[in-house]
Amino acid sequence: MQVGNAGSPIYLYTFVCHEDEAELCAMELRVLFGCAGERGYLLSAIDVPLGRSPFIKNKLDIWFRGCDIAGIAEYAAGIELNNATFKVSFIATDGSESYEDKRGIERQIGGSIRGKAEMREPQRSFGAANIHGEWVFGEYGKSEPVWLKYNEKPQHYSTALSTRVARAIVNIAAPQPEGLRVIDPCCGIGTVIIEAMSMGINIVGADINPLAIRGARINLAYYGMPDVVRLTDMRTLSGHYDVAIIDLPYNLCSTLSDEERLSMLQSGRRLADRIIIVTTEDVDESIAQAELRIDDRCIVRKGRFERHILLCSSKSKLA
Repeated sequence: MQVGNAGSPIYLYTFVCHEDEAELCAMELRVLFGCAGERGYLLSAIDVPLGRSPFIKNKLDIWFRGCDIAGIAEYAAGIELNNATFKVSFIATDGSESYEDKRGIERQIGGSIRGKAEMREPQRSFGAANIHGEWVFGEYGKSEPVWLKYNEKPQHYSTALSTRVARAIVNIAAPQPEGLRVIDPCCGIGTVIIEAMSMGINIVGADINPLAIRGARINLAYYGMPDVVRLTDMRTLSGHYDVAIIDLPYNLCSTLSDEERLSMLQSGRRLADRIIIVTTEDVDESIAQAELRIDDRCIVRKGRFERHILLCSSKSKLA
């Protein structure tokens, strides 16, 4: 049965994460796709570009579904390569196939394609997978960890978010970023801003700490990104944005009183209807007092250190 090009596109995504980031991975997938998948893969009609998520590793644009490998091979024989080289990869979804089985499947499908196979740098890549007994085939892509380049910032904080976590948080904040205006009013050295801008998201930042703003500007300039940050207390900011990402201060030099925390959360509600809160402590009571509703949440662990990621909405906008 031919799919994809004949009707609505369907994609197979595979994902992987460290156990410390498993909750974050699941939350990002829920926001991006509406479900967290199963056993390391999911099927969706939603087209998410490779490289956007730090957890998605492979993507198959499904062109054909069949009951056996022979049907896949027969379909693949009709592909016109126009002299391009190709490679066929087997995509594991349940781990039941042996190494020999996987290579045999690749050879059977690849042997039916008219063209020159190239294992290292093919011009076209195809993939096949078995999902609950059904075989699928299509164009295949592997994600490149583009976020790793932003690990080498000239300015660092030992307590700053990792680029992987920051990228996932941005995806949770703006799953459909086109046309959105995003603000990071406690931007620190700009980790979240850099990840957002690298994905083409319209974001601005602010921070009350002049050293943090200086570091953010150095980091943005290092990557050739515009200066979109300013020195100011978020509680004095005006305007309205679609999303706010608030990484609440948590180090020994930035201890917040209950009153300060509530004031920051209330300011976040004033700035945006959708708010992502990053915190190292339980702030549920303060969130309720700020008239925010928690829509989703997770915990990211690094040893004994925990960060809580909370996706919130303004109660007043939901009434």
